Amino acid sequence: MSADPNATPTKQTPITKQATTEEEIAAEQERQSSMRVLRKVAPYLWPEDMPWVRKRVVWAMIALVVSKLVTVATPFFYRDAVDALAGEGMPMFALGAISLTIAYGMARLMGVGFQQLRDAIFTRVAQRALRMLALETFNHIHRLSMRYHITRKTGGLSRIIERGVKGVEFLLRFLLFSIGPLILELIMVGVILAILFDPLYLVVVAVTIALYVWFTFAVTEWRVKLRRQMNDQDTDANQKAIDSLLNYETVKYFGAEAREAGRYDTAMAGYEVAAIKTNYSLSFLNFGQAVIITIGLVGVMIMAAIGVQNGTLTVGDFVMVNAYMIQITVPLNFLGTVYREIRQALVDMGQMFDLLEQPAEINDKPDAPELVVTGGQVRLDNVRFGYNPDREILKGVSLTAEPGQMVAIVGSTGSGKSTIGRLLFRFYDVQSGSLSIDGQDVRDITQNSLHRQIGVVPQDTVLFNDTIGYNIAYGRDGATQAEVEAAAKAAQIHDFIAALPEGYDTSVGERGLKLSGGEKQRVGIARTLLKNPPILLLDEATSALDSETEREIQDALRQAGKGRTVLTIAHRLSTIAEADTIVVLEKGEVVEQGTHDALLAQGGRYAQLWHRQQTEE
Repeated sequence: MSADPNATPTKQTPITKQATTEEEIAAEQERQSSMRVLRKVAPYLWPEDMPWVRKRVVWAMIALVVSKLVTVATPFFYRDAVDALAGEGMPMFALGAISLTIAYGMARLMGVGFQQLRDAIFTRVAQRALRMLALETFNHIHRLSMRYHITRKTGGLSRIIERGVKGVEFLLRFLLFSIGPLILELIMVGVILAILFDPLYLVVVAVTIALYVWFTFAVTEWRVKLRRQMNDQDTDANQKAIDSLLNYETVKYFGAEAREAGRYDTAMAGYEVAAIKTNYSLSFLNFGQAVIITIGLVGVMIMAAIGVQNGTLTVGDFVMVNAYMIQITVPLNFLGTVYREIRQALVDMGQMFDLLEQPAEINDKPDAPELVVTGGQVRLDNVRFGYNPDREILKGVSLTAEPGQMVAIVGSTGSGKSTIGRLLFRFYDVQSGSLSIDGQDVRDITQNSLHRQIGVVPQDTVLFNDTIGYNIAYGRDGATQAEVEAAAKAAQIHDFIAALPEGYDTSVGERGLKLSGGEKQRVGIARTLLKNPPILLLDEATSALDSETEREIQDALRQAGKGRTVLTIAHRLSTIAEADTIVVLEKGEVVEQGTHDALLAQGGRYAQLWHRQQTEE
């Protein structure tokens, strides 16, 4: 389409300026983010409370400097050996050609040896930093609220952690042992060329390196943007793959294999385009670097060749100049890759530190005491709560579960039954009113002590991809095999486990998919019974069981509930007919409260639900 001749060019100026300003702002933010990352990593390399780490860093730096001194001195042996063979020059070392050649080989070996010694000394420091950062990130993720976790995609979260930890490793290895040593070596080589030959050599080398670095950084900046796009596509494809595999059964139910493959292929197509651009840009970078280096190398070698022809330099000097140029060009060839990877590592680590700086929504108050359960009374007083500010779920709910009582909470879907359980476990904080245990507001006590005192059997029990024994024993750390089996017997699942070929060592598979819904639920019940808490929260705990098994489990839960406060969230009303109190929720409000017989006699909402379920059955 041709341009409009009547168009006014001045209208484009603000857009260009705005774009430039946005780019400058983005660049400044990235610089600040990079400095923030370096500031956060530094304490892991120089911790105040670990002198052994600082000693290792110092010794690694000494080994690094010695290796560079040896490396820079090596070409002198090479020069003198050549001059000795050619019968010219004034050798620095009063040795024969054979001895100089041996010395040259030993110097090269020492240079490599000190580099490896440096790596060996520093590796424990680097691995310790990786371990501590990974552990800190892992712990922080568990501290984050449920609200954060349900809004994040697990695949993307795991990829951020994985790339962040790898970024730390790369940064420690290359920033300290590639960029730093390269700068040190360039300075020493430049000084030697200026002193032994001519300052013009230093000028040529300096200009060559300056052009090389400028070109490398400029092209790499462009490549970093392409690499970031490629990473975004990679993360997207990974999220879709994990999401699809986690929902394997659902995909099969709806015959959506082709649809899932299409979604994954679309994401991978975007990755393919970004990866192709990245590879093309790498070829351009490598060729441009080769052109600049070659021009500089040829220039210096021509100057040395002229010196040999004029008699001011020896053949050994010519060889030494060539050795120095080769010596500095080899690490320079990796500068683009190292710079790009360092930039990418800073970006990846920035994302990880963003995650670490994500505030936990639910925090313990300073010096919060531990929960002391004397009886187990659970009380909700005019509780109001909503997951979103504009949609209130609980609207002034009040109820009390006295010690040793079983209180059932019933109501239609969306009435707020499960929300009460989440507030009791303090996945969220109430927005108004209070929720207390034995008169202690759950917001005033430590979360760990609260979680120890409550046992939860959720509607959908999620198991670890481990053995049945491990999943039951998870209820109490350090439980014996006899205690695990006792809990399994109480949950009516011991006989089933004993009949399996591998018994308690049977693997349950990803999320427990090798077990049926009822078997998973009974494992979950056994796990909670093993925990032996004073307060039980049963969130539709028998919903996945058949009627016969449900009756058996109800007997087990009834026995387990003796002497405990039990809150039961139920859909099937026949399971809670013997509850001490039944609370009927409707649209986030308590509409009825009483015993089963009393509520039936009222003929209200509970009676309607009861008669409807009886008719259906």
